[in-house]
Amino acid sequence: MQTKETILSHLQDIMHELFELDRDQVTPEVRLEDLDIDSIDAVDMMVKLRELTEKRIQPDDFKHVRTVGDVVDAVYNLINGNSAGASD
Repeated sequence: MQTKETILSHLQDIMHELFELDRDQVTPEVRLEDLDIDSIDAVDMMVKLRELTEKRIQPDDFKHVRTVGDVVDAVYNLINGNSAGASD
């Protein structure tokens, strides 16, 4: 089982690699749109997250994602077999 902190660290690495963002910019509170992450970027990010989760990621799992913290929660729930809405 991965912790939310571990997932955040992986997400910081992914966003640095894909979007050239400083890891310090990628905090749970920041909105994806404030990082200039659009829907096409989100697809790229989901491909990388699939490598982390080793599971197929459904678009509905990320339907309500708005912040980095929401992404972390969705990935955590996916890895641990919970539904994406479990933390809502």
